[in-house]
Amino acid sequence: MTVEKFCFQIVIWLGVSPSESLHSCRAMLNQDKDGLMLEVESSLAQQSMAIPTQYPVMVIGGAEDKVNGRSILTAFFESAGGSDAVIGIIPCASREPNIVGDRYYQIFNGMGAKQVQILDIRRRDECDDARWLDILSSCSGIFVTGGDQLRLCDLIGGTPLIQTIKDKVKTGDLVLAGTSAGAAIMGAAMIAGGSSGESPNQSLVDLTQGLGFIPELLVDQHFHNRNRMARLLSAVAAHPDKLGIGIDEDTCAALEGNGTFQVLGKGSITVIDPGHLTHTNHPRAEEESPLSLHNLKVHILSQGDRYNYKERLVLPNS
Repeated sequence: MTVEKFCFQIVIWLGVSPSESLHSCRAMLNQDKDGLMLEVESSLAQQSMAIPTQYPVMVIGGAEDKVNGRSILTAFFESAGGSDAVIGIIPCASREPNIVGDRYYQIFNGMGAKQVQILDIRRRDECDDARWLDILSSCSGIFVTGGDQLRLCDLIGGTPLIQTIKDKVKTGDLVLAGTSAGAAIMGAAMIAGGSSGESPNQSLVDLTQGLGFIPELLVDQHFHNRNRMARLLSAVAAHPDKLGIGIDEDTCAALEGNGTFQVLGKGSITVIDPGHLTHTNHPRAEEESPLSLHNLKVHILSQGDRYNYKERLVLPNS
């Protein structure tokens, strides 16, 4: 193998720019073997330190384990920086924000976060308040709790607070997690409420605008635990351009920042893909009449499974 080819392999291995690194690589090869290994190990250490957060966005189906293994909450904590994490908790979906906020405060503080703050927002105009925006500017992770997703959107939707969160997530400066109501808000379209356990029909689901963190997705939570398959199917019939995902309790769609998510937790995630839908009677059906949906694709994913929601493909397990 020529020096250039060997250099190219090392450059690819380290994930750095070939044009900027070829000269350095040749210099490394002119050193003795031990020196070369030290250079490689040093470069790998620097690359490891620069690795972005593992899960930039985490969509949790509610009732995540808060007592025992706490695997999902731990994954959020580690993604936000571990012992260096500065975590902000947004509990305003709940009508008991003090109680809910304090519970997560105790959890993340007990895990060893550098700092934990509760953004106890009670009125919409507070989202312009410099104190909350200042806290947000220092956060490496934001956790949005459960409660009522309509209440949550009414309080913080379309505000400078939400725009700042979106901007920081986009630049990789913030990890965002939402559970239950905090998961429901993630898509551009949102399931605001409804019923369960019936045949799919328009009256089964209440739909409104979400906060659009992941515009492609239409999220339902507490999914199999509350028998919400018909509700999600009804929502997908109304929004056939969206990908429906139903997330069980203590289960998470952990986005990896490249158009894919991995399943974490003890339950499953149901993916409803209408990409090849050939027919639905939704536009002309009466409100309580059963809906037809032809040629849907459905996947049931469990712990460790990965899915590309951009390409709508199940990925092979590595």
